[in-house]
Amino acid sequence: MDPISQAMASTKEYFATAASLAASVILVRTVINNFLPADLRRLIWSLVSEVISKLRSRLSNTRTIIIENHHGLNYNEIFDAAMNYLGDKIPPTVRRLRVSKNKNDNHIEITIADGEVQTDNFEGAQFRWRLHTKLQNQSKDHDNGHRSAKKNQWFELTCNGKHEDIAARSYLNHILDESKVIKAAAKTLRLYINNQNHWKNRKFENHWIPMELENHWTPTKFQHPMTFDTLAMETELRQMVEEDLTRFMKRKEYYKRIGKAWKRGYLLHGPPGTGKTSLIAAMANYLRYDIYYLDLKEVRSNNTLQILLLHTSNKSMLVIEDIDSSTVMQKREEEVEVKTSSRVTLSGLLNFIDGLWSTSGEERIIVFTTNHKDRLDPALIRPGRMDVHIHMGYCSPSSFRVLASNYHGIDEHPLFREIEELLGKVEATPAEIAEELTRRTDADEAIDSIIKLLHRKRKTSE
Repeated sequence: MDPISQAMASTKEYFATAASLAASVILVRTVINNFLPADLRRLIWSLVSEVISKLRSRLSNTRTIIIENHHGLNYNEIFDAAMNYLGDKIPPTVRRLRVSKNKNDNHIEITIADGEVQTDNFEGAQFRWRLHTKLQNQSKDHDNGHRSAKKNQWFELTCNGKHEDIAARSYLNHILDESKVIKAAAKTLRLYINNQNHWKNRKFENHWIPMELENHWTPTKFQHPMTFDTLAMETELRQMVEEDLTRFMKRKEYYKRIGKAWKRGYLLHGPPGTGKTSLIAAMANYLRYDIYYLDLKEVRSNNTLQILLLHTSNKSMLVIEDIDSSTVMQKREEEVEVKTSSRVTLSGLLNFIDGLWSTSGEERIIVFTTNHKDRLDPALIRPGRMDVHIHMGYCSPSSFRVLASNYHGIDEHPLFREIEELLGKVEATPAEIAEELTRRTDADEAIDSIIKLLHRKRKTSE
C-alpha cells in the first residue's frame, strides 16, 4: 500500500476510534444522568474532574501554588503580602480592579478583582496570578435574624515546572520583602500617649494596686511634616543618625546571633529650642514607626510601667522627653526604700529599658531627651541602654542655611556671610532663628531681622 493510502487509512481509523469513544462517553453520561441519584452523579463527576485535572497537569509542565487568605485560624501573611505586591504592580492589561480605603487612613488600596489574571516576571521566570473569592454562609445572627457571610479568598500562582524552586523560595520571599516596603510607605503613623485616668484601682494595705487598664494608650494621628531633608542640623551629624537608623533596621539576624534584643537607644541632649523634638519627628517619619510618648508623671508604679510597655507594638519608638526633670530620676543611691508597687523608681525604669521585658518585642527605638545630661545617673545612659548620644547644639551656619531654604526658599543671599560670622560668636537656637523667619513674609526683611537679633545677643553677652 502506498504512503498516501496508509495515511488515509490511519486517519479513518483515528476518526472512527474518536467517534466510538465520543459515543461511549455520551452513552455513559446519559445513563448516569437518567438512572443514578443526584448525590451519586455529583460524586462520579467530581472523581472524573479530578482525574482529568491530574492528567492535564501531568501532560503539561505547569505548576500551581495555592495561597489562601487564612492558614487555620490565623491570617496568611503571604496572601496579604501578595495583595500589596500585586496592587503596586498592576499592568494596563488588567481591566477590573477593586478599590478600598480605611476610614482612618489616607491611603487608597487598589487590588485586582476576583477572577482577574495578572502576570509578573522575576529572575527570568514568568508567574501568573489569579484571584478567587468564595462566600460561605455562617451561623445565624440571633439579634437581627441575618446570616453573616465569610469570605474565603485564594490566589492561584502558576508557573513553568522548571521555575518551581524559584517560586517556592526566592520569589515568595521577594514578595514578602517588597510588601513590607509598600506597607511602610502607605502607613498612617500614630502618636500614643499614656493616661493615668484610664486605670481602675483598688486599695490594698494602703497601696494602690492597678486592677484593669481599659485603654493602655490613647492614639491620635501623627502628622508632623519634619524629615531629615528639612531638619536644621549639622550635615555630618544628620547623615550619621540616618545611616545608624538604616543599619539598625537591617540587622535582625545580627541581633539574634549575638543574643541581644533588637532595640536601640538614643539620648538627645542640649539646650531648649535646639531641635530635639524635630529630630524625633524626622526619625519617626524616616523609619515609618509609631511613637509612644511616655509621660512618667502619669505612671503610678513600676508595675504600671511594665504593663504599658507590654502593650507597645513592634517597629515603634518609645519617647520620654525632659527625663532629667522627672521626679524618678534621682540617683539610685538616693532612692528611699519603698515597695516598687507604690511608685516608679529609677531602678524600675532601668529594668524597663533593658530587662527581660525587652525580649517581649523587637525592632524598637528608645529616645530620651534632656536639657542637662550631667544630671542623669550614669547607669541610665551607658551603652546598651542609650547607645547613641547626640548633642543638639546652637544654630550653626549650615543649620541656618537649611532654615532659610525651608522658610523662604533662598539658598544664597548677600548677607549670609555676615550672619554666619555672627553665629560663630553668639549662641542662638534654631528655634529663635526659625521664629524670626516665620514673622516676615519678605525674605530680605527676615534676613535683616536675624542680623538685628544676633547683634542684640552679642551686645547682651558682652
